[in-house]
Amino acid sequence: MAEMPLLQVENLAVHFCLPVPVAERAMGRKPKVLKAVDGVSFAIGKGVTLSVVGESGCGKSTVARLIAGLYRPTRGRVAIDGHDVTAAKDRTRAIRRRLTMIFQDPQASLNPRWRVRDIIAEPIKAFGIAGDARETGRQVDGLLEQVGLAGADGEKFPHEFSGGQRQRISIARALASKPDLILCDEPTSALDVSVQAQILNLMRDLQDELGLTYLFISHDLAVVNHMSDRIAVMYLGRFVEVADAAALFAAPQHPYTRLLLETIPDLGMTGRDREAVAGEVPSPIDPPSGCAFHPRCPYADKRCRTERPELREAHSGGVAVACHAVEEERLPPAPAGGAADG
Repeated sequence: MAEMPLLQVENLAVHFCLPVPVAERAMGRKPKVLKAVDGVSFAIGKGVTLSVVGESGCGKSTVARLIAGLYRPTRGRVAIDGHDVTAAKDRTRAIRRRLTMIFQDPQASLNPRWRVRDIIAEPIKAFGIAGDARETGRQVDGLLEQVGLAGADGEKFPHEFSGGQRQRISIARALASKPDLILCDEPTSALDVSVQAQILNLMRDLQDELGLTYLFISHDLAVVNHMSDRIAVMYLGRFVEVADAAALFAAPQHPYTRLLLETIPDLGMTGRDREAVAGEVPSPIDPPSGCAFHPRCPYADKRCRTERPELREAHSGGVAVACHAVEEERLPPAPAGGAADG
């Protein structure tokens, strides 16, 4: 029997009802609905990294917040080891302990009035992981050392550290509850490139050492290529392609994925012509009919403008794509080596 995935997400969606000004409400104007996430399904096995990638505003960070319980879903199901945790009443302490989150901006996510020792100790105390204060202190020291800091750094405040050091503190806090799954919401996007590499390597080392599972949110394809086992490409609240990382970078299927990969620097200096991503992401309040990507797609036809494609397994195994052009084999082959060179 195949091992059950650690995390299972089924048809997850969240729709936000936008407020209507009083004057417009008096005129009978109805509120508009923003479909931030509009039905995504995926699973992550233990010890695996699934990355969700897409342009700003596509809904990828909202997916992480839905799984973490920061938003209540409009519909759908989230399960950890088969236990449904979608409803607030089912989020038991044991389940909450197994799931933590690393946020994008450590300066905003760390309490500036608390010493680092207290920040990291908070989940240890909340879940009763240590027997007494002395054991809590030992665990905090160990966590700081595990992320490349010193135990004495626990006496300092967050503002006394650099951005990369603050993110190490955030990682130590995430590890404090001994989780199985960590939701990583663009954890390196606010850091310098050289510091990004250090944090990413630290996260990979911790994954190998502790058997962690990551849901990794990013818009940076170079980072995603370094971190991922599988990748889900998101556009306007829905997944348009899901594939193993190697397969996606070697032979991207969806036109949007291909255009995204064109943004990766051509380190191989092949001289191949590149096509930039055209246009902007449409408003999720008033999305296009049919395929949401059709206004920007060079291969769109009448069917694309009227019928929304569903995520289906493509002709190559392990790859799922939501695209009529892929289904009808109207796309030219992916540029040879273009993605892999990045």
